[in-house]
Amino acid sequence: MPRRIAVALLALAMLGVFPSPVSGQQNDPTTGRKAIVKVRPEYPELARRLNISGTVKVGVVIAPDGRVKSTKVIGGNPVFVVAAENAVRKWKYTPASGESQELVELKFEAR
Repeated sequence: MPRRIAVALLALAMLGVFPSPVSGQQNDPTTGRKAIVKVRPEYPELARRLNISGTVKVGVVIAPDGRVKSTKVIGGNPVFVVAAENAVRKWKYTPASGESQELVELKFEAR
């Protein structure tokens, strides 16, 4: 039971750090900045050979000019982490008056 509590607290902490969720590479226009350039992640060769699917959540800090300033993996399948971060670093968002944070969820489907 203590493990469940710890997981729940960790989930709440992540929501507090990145309050504007993005699901399936889509931004909610009422809560966050819109991604105007999205680079699709490369599907890792290891995952292709093993027929693995998975999801990676990446916290993104966006500069006022819309470029991705930094990324931090929040969770997901380790096989896809590098591909997800490399792709999200190339995304471009709409300009704003200040820095903002988003949570991007990238889904990798076995092909």
